[in-house]
Amino acid sequence: MTKRSRLTGAAAITVAASQFAAHAAAPTLKVTPDTTMLRMKSAVHREPALSQTKLLALMRKNVKYVFVIYQENRSFDSYFGTFPGADGLFSQPGNITPGFNQLILNTDGSTSLIHPFRIGPAQQAADTDDIDHSHGSIVAKINVQDGRPLMNRFAFTEERRFSPTGNPSLRAKQMGELAMAYEDGDTIPFLWRYANRFVLCDHIFQQITGPSTPGNLAIIAAQTGVTQWMLHPNEAKGKLSGGRGVPVTDDHNPFWGSAVDTTTKNRMPYAKYDSRDKNPQINLTFASLPLSLARGTAASSAKHDALPGEDLRDVADDIKALQKHGGSAIDWGWFEEGFDQESPSEGPLDASGATASYVTHHNGPQYFGYIANNPVMRKHLHGLDDFYKALSAHSLARGIFYVKGGYLNNMGMKPECQTGRAATSFLGDDDHPGYSDSRISESMLGETVNRIAASPYWKHCAIVITWDDSEGDYDSVPPPGITRGPDGQRLTDGPRVPFLVISPYSRVNYVDHEVGNQGSVVRLADELFSLTPLAKLPDEERGLTIGLKQGLKNEGPTDANPLVSGLLNAFDPARLAGTAAPLPASYAMIPQSLIETQPSELHYGLRQVGVLPTDYAKGIVNRIPADFNPRPETNPTPSK
Repeated sequence: MTKRSRLTGAAAITVAASQFAAHAAAPTLKVTPDTTMLRMKSAVHREPALSQTKLLALMRKNVKYVFVIYQENRSFDSYFGTFPGADGLFSQPGNITPGFNQLILNTDGSTSLIHPFRIGPAQQAADTDDIDHSHGSIVAKINVQDGRPLMNRFAFTEERRFSPTGNPSLRAKQMGELAMAYEDGDTIPFLWRYANRFVLCDHIFQQITGPSTPGNLAIIAAQTGVTQWMLHPNEAKGKLSGGRGVPVTDDHNPFWGSAVDTTTKNRMPYAKYDSRDKNPQINLTFASLPLSLARGTAASSAKHDALPGEDLRDVADDIKALQKHGGSAIDWGWFEEGFDQESPSEGPLDASGATASYVTHHNGPQYFGYIANNPVMRKHLHGLDDFYKALSAHSLARGIFYVKGGYLNNMGMKPECQTGRAATSFLGDDDHPGYSDSRISESMLGETVNRIAASPYWKHCAIVITWDDSEGDYDSVPPPGITRGPDGQRLTDGPRVPFLVISPYSRVNYVDHEVGNQGSVVRLADELFSLTPLAKLPDEERGLTIGLKQGLKNEGPTDANPLVSGLLNAFDPARLAGTAAPLPASYAMIPQSLIETQPSELHYGLRQVGVLPTDYAKGIVNRIPADFNPRPETNPTPSK
């Protein structure tokens, strides 16, 4: 990246910043404007001035289905850091962008500064190794000093994971470099096309500083167990063996279905890789959307729980309150690839009945006993193909539905990279580095959006595309500091995640800067379906009160926090009010030929999407480290 230097601290940063600013102009990139998007944008209309009450009334009238396509492990800057109009990598000079200049150790012990650099098809950017995104690592990477995240230890923290002392190995250095790499529309053209045509939210943070499981919980509960911690201090993270406990900050698999679950009937499925897990997470007993969506039927539904004393201990009063508030149940569903065997590509069943594509710790609802042990609640959990069947059969009622991929893909697609272990190691479609190919993941995502758009649901839907955590990849925007966990470390928020909103009622070519987190999805559901916010349910309020007495503010569900976006700004008041036409389904759809073929084979990228990234626009020279390897672990660099 820069000349090697033995300078450290501020002196090294000053030198490297000046070197980076001196880069020559970058090669030009000519793009073909997206004429369809321009035509939609040019249809100028005046937005009516609507009160919050009127806006909500129109939202409830027009938006009856929320589809959440929920991917894995990407930071905002790693995917959209150069998207025009977004708060990104080159929105301001590097010397004032948090973490833009980061120290990295060279294999000979000298130090250099590394800056964000672009990787694309030439670097096989669709298939990259997985870097550390554990709770402790995320906290170390954002490097909070005096309450302020400096965002400047992504490369160094990752590098030191592999070489804790002494000179780093080449593999360690390459992993540190990988934390600073970013992609654009040449690698993920479908996502950039959606961002260009619809709404890109650039200030949505992962709620918990941690890996996948906390995100998969937060998106249905707006927390990961703070209220359970308050109500049961003996279950606090750190007080139980093996790192289990609440609030959840790690990837322990759910108790239900594990080797220590003694349930004999209707056992929850488990991934073949996790079937011998004898140290699972504890039973989660705090409120979540699946509970509040039951509304006036909550009590009758709860009667079917096989272990009420265990499962309902922290929601009994919540259930009474929901019953009292009344209202018919709102539908919901969690559709995850591999939950059941739906296609040959999901692999054979193992001895415990699990399929090869299932990722157990990604199934948020499975952690809650009041779902896992209740046939009425459990019927809302399905495989991925079941979602497509439901769309075709028009069997979904008004509600919210989550869609997830897994270790394999149902489309029979092969990874972009066909070299070495990568050819068989990147068959997944949930976008998780280390086993998923981002192009295959885009195809699954594009197929899902196309099927929704082609269905009767399009006319009344909102589609959210987001990710569960930031992967440990560099992001330049310091997250808001809200809470600390039992370990004294920062609990919320973590770095930004990509977030898109697609709807016939959405704004066009719009970047929404409102601040939110994964709890924003819960808040949107609360408002659309007139739900009692989870934070306002009595059992949760009791836990929050205990926290306040201990000086812990803003703990618990964030769905009633006015500082957390409810995503309403993504919607066009004129389209909602009927003074402008809703966007047609064709505007959201991607040609099937692109979905079924790797885009690179058809030379589909930035030029065809019609977006000029900010690094090209500002003439930034892209400097990829000479020793860069997108897969230091999967396909190590041969020793000389």
